[in-house]
Amino acid sequence: MQSTGASAPVRLDGEFIEDPYALYRRMREESPVREVVTPRGLKVWLVTRYQDARDALADPTLHKNMRDGRELFTKHSTTGSADELFGQELSSHMLNSDPPDHTRLRKLVAKAFTMRRVELMRPRIAEITEELLDGLAGRDEVNLVDDFAFPLPVTVICELLGVPQADRDDFRRWSNVLLSAGNFEEVHAAGEAMATYLYQLVTGKVEHPADDMLTALVQARDDEGGGEGLGEFELVSMAFLLLVAGHETTVNLIANGVLSLLRNPDQLAALRADPALLPGAVEEFLRYESPVNHATLRYTTVPVTLGGVEIPAEEFVLVSLGSANRDGNRFADPDQVDITREAGGHLAFGHGIHFCLGAPLARLEGQIAIGGLLDRFPDLALAVDPAELRWRNSTLLRGLESLPVRIR
Repeated sequence: MQSTGASAPVRLDGEFIEDPYALYRRMREESPVREVVTPRGLKVWLVTRYQDARDALADPTLHKNMRDGRELFTKHSTTGSADELFGQELSSHMLNSDPPDHTRLRKLVAKAFTMRRVELMRPRIAEITEELLDGLAGRDEVNLVDDFAFPLPVTVICELLGVPQADRDDFRRWSNVLLSAGNFEEVHAAGEAMATYLYQLVTGKVEHPADDMLTALVQARDDEGGGEGLGEFELVSMAFLLLVAGHETTVNLIANGVLSLLRNPDQLAALRADPALLPGAVEEFLRYESPVNHATLRYTTVPVTLGGVEIPAEEFVLVSLGSANRDGNRFADPDQVDITREAGGHLAFGHGIHFCLGAPLARLEGQIAIGGLLDRFPDLALAVDPAELRWRNSTLLRGLESLPVRIR
């Protein structure tokens, strides 16, 4: 067994943001579980191999309740800052909880994201897609992130939750900062603004109930006889999670998937020739350029052995979904895009009890969006050299800042 002090921590810097896969390849071969330091100075254990990642995601001794793990931020900060990312107002959601709280919280929203309920949304998603494509038609060049990949999923989740469309640019800006590797002051300010906005939003649902998910969650909180409702922090945090996670993953899925096709003309030609390949192609895009690079933080409550390394108790663990999905021991030729591959079993949506609740919705949006785009614009092509593209300043997400394309 490798000792815990075998290697000095690796710092995840700007070079890592632009190309994390070079480090992942080295780590999977040489030190699949080792300490790294995040851009904001937090020391964590990074897990990079597929089987180790899958095991960690399902390990009940790796906890996610950050209220109980709050002091660990001070212990493992290399800057001396007790940086917890978000306050309690935005962090008391099911992704940061363990059973039984996680079970209770997930149950409250699970029915809205079943495959059957999501399938009923297909006509509306297709309608929004067509409206956005109509808006692109007639232009020579567009930024596919701003003009298509973002507005589609954000419109869907706003309608589902009952969030005013006019506010979407504000919470997009806050979300970008909150999920970035930016400094603490910027993140703290964005968190306060987002929390204030969401508190006002859910308060408004009390006074003016509507047929939407946030109203249903508010009513569940106010149903004193049920005993299963949400506390105030939980309600605001749930709104935050559903709003942000409900669009961020799909924005990246659409843009990353289109980029993968444009950089691999043979795969683009194959998909155009056989549109029935689209569902499998979306799975391959999720595997190849996973929209979520790392799962959110976990911490050990007892010593845990992963990849032959014993991680002590009270240590943070970061599971690399992007690296696991490029593990050659699980996927042949993992650094190649192959839309005919059987990509099932990828970890883009996680694994275990925290498996992404919105996976059916993200898959459907990705299929409709990419399929509609290819149908409408047969001459779709990159408008810049791929080397000019830049990735968002985030270790959590893997998404493009922009994607300029020519559409005619």
